[in-house]
Amino acid sequence: MLLHQAQALLHLADKLDDRFNLAVQMLLECPGRVITCGIGKSGHIARKTSGTLSSTGTPSLFLHAAEAVHGDLGMIAPSDVVLLYSHSGETDEIVRLFAPIRELGAKSILVTGRADSSSARLADLVLVTLVSEESCPNNLAPTTSTTTMLALSDALAVAVMDRRGFGRDDFARLHPSGSLGKRLLLRVRDVMRPRNEIAVVSPEATSMEVVKAMTSAGMGVACVIENDALVGLISEGDLRRYLLKTGNIEGGTASEMVNGMPSTIDIEVLAIDALEAFQNHPKRIGEMPVLEHGNLAGVLVLKDLLRSGIV
Repeated sequence: MLLHQAQALLHLADKLDDRFNLAVQMLLECPGRVITCGIGKSGHIARKTSGTLSSTGTPSLFLHAAEAVHGDLGMIAPSDVVLLYSHSGETDEIVRLFAPIRELGAKSILVTGRADSSSARLADLVLVTLVSEESCPNNLAPTTSTTTMLALSDALAVAVMDRRGFGRDDFARLHPSGSLGKRLLLRVRDVMRPRNEIAVVSPEATSMEVVKAMTSAGMGVACVIENDALVGLISEGDLRRYLLKTGNIEGGTASEMVNGMPSTIDIEVLAIDALEAFQNHPKRIGEMPVLEHGNLAGVLVLKDLLRSGIV
């Protein structure tokens, strides 16, 4: 069965002609939407194709062929292209749609297995899948015909996407909740903990004030700032080491606990690049101060990055 369908796809690819390019051009130049239409198994292909087109930069809607003649034809505008599916080309619900589609001023493209069918004679453009036999043992269940319909539809969508210049950034904007969308759109500002939610202390703050600031913020680091500029970072490890070394729980100052100027990251950096910065850091760190125009804007926490959905 799989070999039969694979051979059908190879045959279709070998026989594609200028009609495919004309269909791509019609969809690309469509000033309105691409309305996909079908019923039964072909309807499932039509619905999927509408989703693929919409997600790759071509506005599209699905029209159920049976509902079309009961008012849903109202979704078709003169600026639209209607992409219809019928393997036999004789499906009553499809055949009777061509006249009203033409009356509405829209163009039609038919995907079918029969170039000499009633629907093919009525469509503005016909794409033939060249399937004469299903892989079903009884040659009844739509199998090879739907496979070729789907593959041909995907090829149309991808060709239109390519000619439109629809790239990764465009794809991400239409898939903001997907992992790719998040990788291309999510920035440090979207994941960081803002300044009003982090521990911020002055260089003169005592060790007890540092502990209280960390506890209040629920974080394992405190940012040390002077004149609104970041001068250092105190981690729980820095604090423990200082207390063990000096035993000075009540006294001491934040400036004495700071372990050098920390690595920082800009607020506009992509979250995925920030994750790489964490992974490539010479030390195993879990937090990184975030700067905006050189000033402290917040703290980026590694575990927040990992929860953001970019990986």
